[in-house]
Amino acid sequence: MKSIRVMYNIKINGRVWVLSIVLIGMLMSSCAKRSLTYFKDIGDQQDFVMKEGLFEEPKIVTGDLLDIKVSTQNPESNLLFNYGVVSADRRGEAQISQDPLVRGYMVDPDGNIDFPTLGTIKIAGKTKEEAKSFLKKELSNLVMEPKIEIRYLNFTVTVIGEVNRPSSFVVPTERISILEALGMAGDMTAYALRENVLLIRETSEGKVIHRFDIGEKEILTSPYYYLKQNDVIYVEADKKKLSQANVNPTTIATFSILSTLVVGIMFNFNELFR
Repeated sequence: MKSIRVMYNIKINGRVWVLSIVLIGMLMSSCAKRSLTYFKDIGDQQDFVMKEGLFEEPKIVTGDLLDIKVSTQNPESNLLFNYGVVSADRRGEAQISQDPLVRGYMVDPDGNIDFPTLGTIKIAGKTKEEAKSFLKKELSNLVMEPKIEIRYLNFTVTVIGEVNRPSSFVVPTERISILEALGMAGDMTAYALRENVLLIRETSEGKVIHRFDIGEKEILTSPYYYLKQNDVIYVEADKKKLSQANVNPTTIATFSILSTLVVGIMFNFNELFR
């Protein structure tokens, strides 16, 4: 009888150890190490020089909201061109006031804006510098030596997926890189699949989708290194997190309870036959 108990204890203990090893293996596999390093292919080089990605000044497109400031030697002209509204007072004299509700010039679906005194002018398809030269030429017929400043009010990029603060960001300058955008989103999480970052870009020919490895140095020379208006960056999660997200929480809870019960039953049987 004693030998039977010994054999049974060995069998039960063996099962407990096997189950424990399986559970530990599952836990370790879910916590597998991943590379979180940027530009890992640069190595330990102290100095590294490579050509940066080419920056192309964006062209004005439909839907852009532009802040256009005109400076002249005439204060009344300045108010008029900078969102001023001309009206007549009780004495019939011209009065120029500013409408606080007017903010910027929206480019309509035809690529036009409605500019004071000039009326409807086509501005889409031009860079900021080209638009400034165009407006300066048109206004020179009306005022002396006008100075033009243009900036975007809604230059937006969007970062979603496995980042700490996914959102759409209005950029104060149109010169922004993929790394700066990720920084604005709080950087990628530990679950981010750095080898497969997706960029979605709108063009006149349709949407362009480009995938790249943020861990490789080639991103620095990529034509997609600098972002454009309305670019969307999607950072994919690694497969382990995706598989966890697809598992029903009830299933996970049930598995945990059953595992605990099995271990408890085996332990009690082991104590009973000692």
